[in-house]
Amino acid sequence: MTLSFSDYVRHDATGLAVLIRDGSLTAAEVLEAAIARAEAVNPSINAIVDTLFDEARERAEHPFSGPFTGVPWAVKDLGTPVQGARETRGSRAFTGERAAADSELVRRFRAAGLNIFCTSTTPEFGSAGTTESMLHGPTRNPWNLSKTAGGSSGGAAALVAAGVIPAAHGSDSGGSIRLPASCCGLLGLKPSRGRLPVAFNATEVKMGTSVSGALTRSVRDMAALLDALHGPELGSRYAAPAPQSSFLTAMEETPRPLRIALQLRPFSDIPVEQACLDAANEAAALCEVLGHHVEEARAPIDGQALNQAFMLIATSDVYAGLKRAERELGRSIAIDDLEPVTATIMAMAGEIRAHQLLDADHVLQHAAILMARFQEHYDVILTPGVAQAPVDLGVLALDRSVAEWAEAMGRFSPFTSVYNQTGQPAIMVPMSWTSENLPIGVQFAARLGDEAALLALGRQIEVAKPWFQRRPELP
Repeated sequence: MTLSFSDYVRHDATGLAVLIRDGSLTAAEVLEAAIARAEAVNPSINAIVDTLFDEARERAEHPFSGPFTGVPWAVKDLGTPVQGARETRGSRAFTGERAAADSELVRRFRAAGLNIFCTSTTPEFGSAGTTESMLHGPTRNPWNLSKTAGGSSGGAAALVAAGVIPAAHGSDSGGSIRLPASCCGLLGLKPSRGRLPVAFNATEVKMGTSVSGALTRSVRDMAALLDALHGPELGSRYAAPAPQSSFLTAMEETPRPLRIALQLRPFSDIPVEQACLDAANEAAALCEVLGHHVEEARAPIDGQALNQAFMLIATSDVYAGLKRAERELGRSIAIDDLEPVTATIMAMAGEIRAHQLLDADHVLQHAAILMARFQEHYDVILTPGVAQAPVDLGVLALDRSVAEWAEAMGRFSPFTSVYNQTGQPAIMVPMSWTSENLPIGVQFAARLGDEAALLALGRQIEVAKPWFQRRPELP
């Protein structure tokens, strides 16, 4: 049986798994639908690093277990190795590397029944709010091929938005799940710090600011993925607070009336485009209709100090990661193989002293305390997802000076990184489309460990203002 694209794309991952389990479809039929769609659209969107079709076909001939039995899945090509797959990290410095073993998170993907059939693109070391690299070229937004798909999980977002798969893996250290979700009209969750495994042979990245997560087309997929994947790993320094029930159960419950802080002005005070403000105000009005109380408020956080601290941590992480890779691979990494922003970061980070890194960590800890105090009064914070609609390809790329890149990133994304730095969960919800049919998301953040509140609220919004059937007009 050949599963048509129109039939395939009608289902989310949970729905496909049900059809496979009850025998209505086979895992092989679902996989072939995903492969056919990938082959049809990837030449346009450029979202795949490594095709693992043969391995996935072989797995599809055997029984699957887990809640996502046989559902095709893509893993981001950054820090989450899949045994035998290319491990480029978006960089020419690693173009020939292949992963020797699965990471812990990949083992959990497999245990959940997900059938990994490709890896997805990322900018060099995940360092940009767009998914463009000198190695792979630009990943294009399925809604408009001249626009960014967001970054650094833009390959994952493009695959889901284009209908190749219903959900995909992403990671987020400053907005790298949520920005692509906003750009591509998807749901994107950055879980609490310590909720999911995040690295290979390590349990923390960028002093806890980086987390693993997913991009989906439905809230129930997001909840079910958290149920299947969450929990501490061996050696974890910390774990997110344990959920009081399953995330699926929490999602299905109507939330009590929430006190929501509406923050329209970023901590950096960067101007915000009217379309992005309109999306946030539309979300606020909908939340009021749904029975929640919304008022404008902003936590007393020094955005400049926080951004400076995070940049020091992020640049140190890139530097240390490259030096560690040189030791593990037994070779030097040529500076000419790095993109201009990365090469400059390497020169800058080599001068950072240990006490500066500890001071930066202290700034993040202080911000987390201030945010937690603020959220003693508010259950959820609502912000625009971005400050600009999806920008042209090239605007956010790493092939320029650090100053130009940092300025462009600041104008585009002033709302997301604070929640990496404070550790809270934050979700991007597709809310609006511009007059040019470009998606714009809104962001909700909850208290540390309270993904349940975000999923229940997200489900309310999904029912009131559905987005699942809205897809870009690709061939």
